[in-house]
Amino acid sequence: MTGIIDRFEGEFCVVEMENGSMRDVRILDIPAGSKEGDVLIFKDNKIFLNKAETEKRKREIEELMKDMFQ
Repeated sequence: MTGIIDRFEGEFCVVEMENGSMRDVRILDIPAGSKEGDVLIFKDNKIFLNKAETEKRKREIEELMKDMFQ
């Protein structure tokens, strides 16, 4: 299952899961250096950062923003 970091609140980060639900995850349990907008993979009780998907989403958002302001 995947999710996207929505925001940080105290000791937790709020992750929007692919099914649309929101999940609170302890910051200590996510990969170091993770930030808002990063895509996380939840597998076998471990959490991994999906760098490729994060970069793909950033590029898509940048393109949408560029199209909006042209």
